[in-house]
Amino acid sequence: MTMTGGSRAARGADLLLTAIAAASWAFLAMAGVAALGLHLLGADAAGSLGPMTAAVVVLAVGGSVTPSGSVEAFGLTGAGAHTTIDIAPLGVALVGALLLGWVFARSLRALGPSVGGAELAARAGAVVVLFLLILGTLAWAGSSTVTFDGGALGLPGASGGGPGGGPGLEIPGLGDIGDIGGGLTDRLRDLADAKASVGFSVRTGPSLLGGLAWVLGVLLITLLSARRAPLPRGWEALHRGVRPAASALRAVLVLAVVAGLAAAVAAASGDGHPGRVAGAALLGAPNGVWLGVPLGLFVPLRGMASGSLLQMLPHPLDDLLRMRTGQDVSVARLAELEQGVWLLPMGCGLLMLTAGVLTAARTPRGDAGAVGFSARCGLTLGAVTAVALPLLVLATRVKADASLSVLGIDAMGAGLELSGSAPAAAALGAVWGFVAGVAGGLLAYATGAAGRRAAPLARAAVAAGGGGAYPGPAYLPGPYNPSSGYRPARPETNPYLRQPGDDPYSAPTQTSRSPLRPPPRPPRQPGYRYGSSPVPPPDEPPPPRGRG
Repeated sequence: MTMTGGSRAARGADLLLTAIAAASWAFLAMAGVAALGLHLLGADAAGSLGPMTAAVVVLAVGGSVTPSGSVEAFGLTGAGAHTTIDIAPLGVALVGALLLGWVFARSLRALGPSVGGAELAARAGAVVVLFLLILGTLAWAGSSTVTFDGGALGLPGASGGGPGGGPGLEIPGLGDIGDIGGGLTDRLRDLADAKASVGFSVRTGPSLLGGLAWVLGVLLITLLSARRAPLPRGWEALHRGVRPAASALRAVLVLAVVAGLAAAVAAASGDGHPGRVAGAALLGAPNGVWLGVPLGLFVPLRGMASGSLLQMLPHPLDDLLRMRTGQDVSVARLAELEQGVWLLPMGCGLLMLTAGVLTAARTPRGDAGAVGFSARCGLTLGAVTAVALPLLVLATRVKADASLSVLGIDAMGAGLELSGSAPAAAALGAVWGFVAGVAGGLLAYATGAAGRRAAPLARAAVAAGGGGAYPGPAYLPGPYNPSSGYRPARPETNPYLRQPGDDPYSAPTQTSRSPLRPPPRPPRQPGYRYGSSPVPPPDEPPPPRGRG
């Protein structure tokens, strides 16, 4: 079918509006969360909030920020502070990804049960181009200088600091796990006489490359997990298996972040500085939660910490890394120092079981029995988890290295690094996903919840493959399969739901539950048979006949 000029213009306008809405709303939400988090942490007291917000947003979408500093010590020049930080504020990134994916998926749902490959590529390309344009603007704006002094840091040992003083110096993204201790402030004050400045600038080229990878990843995850969005012809297998499992795993991971935010709110209510706890949670709640998920699923981590950054780590991780640097971090090693760590695998196992039940509820049953259905759920969830768990390991890695040298003499050094094994995460993710999918499928099948929440596109794909009793279009919303209503039915406003005897203009006082009786049949007339054409009565003349 040939597309007319008017329809092409309408499709082009819709494509452009979708790209503008997806990219702009995502960046506005990320900027709002970043600015609020930095303000609660007290970062705007040391520098301009605008450039810092732009830099945090760039970091959240895979960008690169280069910090540099200068220190004046004892009236001498030539001092330099060197710092490298590789911590993505996933709280900011998660908000942007959810909004961008939701707007993009909603725009596809208006195209019908399927979408052409060229149109899908055009829509995704428009979103990517506009996203990179906005990111380039933020990279240009994300450069500034932050000036601070030791007495304003509010840490023990600093003049004017200590409890009740100014806000502590925390690294966003690690949650309420302590602050940089008084040693850093004392050394900065002694060496620099409480006069230091740290500048940062966004590297445009690496930031655009990182942003490109980020937005493409978000769009791909959206296509794999948006169950009601159409796909090109030939991709129906994603409706049947991948999308139910991917949407279930996405839901439980977001639910875990919500639980982490609730725990942060509870911790902030009993803390002396609730704003700092809330700001750290806004910026880095997913960092802590999603780092605990691989650890709770027994993915081995490699940890290294030295200097004052050891004081940032929670117990018992700080004690473990203080013994020997560059060693494996596992649940068993941590449980030797704190028995309560064993609650982490139990919580992660319950999280995976929830994902298995959701997968079974969203997967069409077809003609398979309990064993076949649960095995199918296990295979799909295992494949999805084998890909998702290494991505969590890569997204939550932490690397920070700080050194301060004066005239070539190393005066202070600190480092922190936490990273996991991606191959081990893939293998363990496949095992955990398969077991959770099978268990969730059996539970859903036994309780009757199997396939109850399956999307119409998934049911149509199963029917098209021979697994349904009706043709594929019969499972899509239509006259024989109406879509779910937006509000519950109300008998007082729907004449089809009113009982006989109800007054439509006032509240009913008495409802008749007896069925209506049919009216009596008219008396039978001569020459009349029920079900046939009536015969005119004999007292009326017959109709005139035509001539001839």
